[in-house]
Amino acid sequence: MHLWYPGEEGGNALADVLFGDYNPAGRIPVTFYKSVDQLPPFNEYSMKGRTYRYFQGEALFPFGYGLSYTKFTYSHLIVPPQIQTQDSARISVEVQNTGSLPGEEVVELYIKNLTSSARVPIHSLQGFKRVHLNAGERRSVSFTISPQQFAVINSGAKREVDPGEFEIGVGGMQPGTASLSTDGLGQKIKIVGKPFVVD
Repeated sequence: MHLWYPGEEGGNALADVLFGDYNPAGRIPVTFYKSVDQLPPFNEYSMKGRTYRYFQGEALFPFGYGLSYTKFTYSHLIVPPQIQTQDSARISVEVQNTGSLPGEEVVELYIKNLTSSARVPIHSLQGFKRVHLNAGERRSVSFTISPQQFAVINSGAKREVDPGEFEIGVGGMQPGTASLSTDGLGQKIKIVGKPFVVD
């Protein structure tokens, strides 16, 4: 367990977690690599291989990872099958505390561009919400994805939404990773129409 910079109450907070008086719900904001051998050389300045957005290896602890003393399960992910380039997309999912203890879940939303010819991230975190659920409780969580969140930078240095296919991943962790206390779902969305420059 890492406490980072916990302050004067850090010891008490750690004791509460270790003895079960508090159910942890944090997520790590960085990638813990297994080895420095997984990192590109320092004289290489591209983003390839760096951060969760461009790292293709297996991390020790991936960005967005966290544990809980209870278990969260996702279902009923609703993603519109198709939208226009200038439209926003409303996403909803149901999350349930299927464990025996109350706890907080951090619902993370990621976007993956499947068809762009430009260099795009493997996954990109585009939203998160923290929800408290008692044991057995179920709740619907919704997000609105704006055109800007689907955009790439075009040759004129403008944000542009191009027609194509995207994958939306929603869950308590980064898509493609595993956790003992949560899971996630994914679904594709198609964007159609003419390229749209976001103001």
